[in-house]
Amino acid sequence: MVIHVVRPGETLSSVARQYSVDPALLAVLNGVAGDGRLAAGQALLVRKARLLHIVMPGDTLWSIARKYDVSLRSLYRNNYWLYGNPDIWPGQVLVIRYQDDQRPSILTTSYAYPFILARLLSATLPYMTAMAPFTYGLDKDGDLRPLEDERLVAETVRLGAAPLMHLSNLTENDVFSPERSALVLFDPEKQATLTAQILAIMEQRGYRGLDVDFENLPAEQRAPYARFLAGLKEKLAPMGWPLMAAVAPKVRDDQPGQLYEGHGYPELGEAVDYLLLMTYEWGYAAGPPMAVAPLPQVRQVLDYAVTAVPREKLLLGIPNYGYDWPLPYEAGVTRARSLSNQEAVALALENGAEIQYDEEAQSPWFRYTDREGLGREVWFEDARSLAAKLELVAEYGLRGCGFWNLMRPWPQGWATLNARFHVEDPGW
Repeated sequence: MVIHVVRPGETLSSVARQYSVDPALLAVLNGVAGDGRLAAGQALLVRKARLLHIVMPGDTLWSIARKYDVSLRSLYRNNYWLYGNPDIWPGQVLVIRYQDDQRPSILTTSYAYPFILARLLSATLPYMTAMAPFTYGLDKDGDLRPLEDERLVAETVRLGAAPLMHLSNLTENDVFSPERSALVLFDPEKQATLTAQILAIMEQRGYRGLDVDFENLPAEQRAPYARFLAGLKEKLAPMGWPLMAAVAPKVRDDQPGQLYEGHGYPELGEAVDYLLLMTYEWGYAAGPPMAVAPLPQVRQVLDYAVTAVPREKLLLGIPNYGYDWPLPYEAGVTRARSLSNQEAVALALENGAEIQYDEEAQSPWFRYTDREGLGREVWFEDARSLAAKLELVAEYGLRGCGFWNLMRPWPQGWATLNARFHVEDPGW
């Protein structure tokens, strides 16, 4: 895997010639717009195809997969432009294998809201071991709030990933409520009712695992939460369904603060099959401009996590978004808008901004002036920052990674993931 940083004056064609690759392949791997323009400082993932197949009359994606002894999911991953669609036509060129195809395997997971665009969902699911429609929250009585998840579950199954039911203490006002979690954590009868509701939904909808995300828990809910998850695991284990939980990014066991006190890594690690470390949101909408997931802070979390939880249970959380802040930043007043990584590059290109790269944070950023004459600062993710995070997965021996979320297009991100690791099929 090679990552090229665009110098002023370089074009898609000149970069492709430099590496002897097809410019069309270079463009699609990196989500480059149809006009082929590049921003100075933009990162480009470069991969060389080792084996190509030209589609002949009568070929199907299934027959091609059989011919080369590869899976449909690997064909989709190697050819993002198929968008998870089996339709092909004579003359189309498909990448069967890339030159750097010998890669270790990891588990990947992700999230999507019910309103995700169909084509975006289908294009991304082949890169995921599992996907959780977001979310079954709790109502004021501690019962499940409904979720229109049928389409997402069906498409996840069609593309060979495992659908995970997502349970949270999110209210109808999109707030993670400790009051809602307390309803079930301290009332055995309500907890039994909720557990029965969860199992019924999983059976009815075809879920193959459960992902729990109770946030903003106070210290007094730490032990009851771990016991609740242990009870769920006991119910799920006979069906072979894994239990996952998302946890705040702690750097020590007794870390104070609303986000951290109710999440005990040792207890939760014992209670579940996988823990997703939510290692993002250092840079956030109400905070000052900075990287969303700066590498030194992520490392601090990992340094603690591997002392409290077996590495084979840990998933590194990775953001699929960035932020655009107005300047100057004023605490309590300034709010950034979120944007996709692809949108960030387009914004730099539109405004003639040169993308910089912070070597310490391992994150791209740039400044520009908007149409109202206001200065702005953007931090986002690209192939370089993602590759750095994926190296942490390998360095720390983690089970895999989880992305928040699939709602924004990021072909370069999925191509980078595919270049660094083989994505496992679900084994449950």
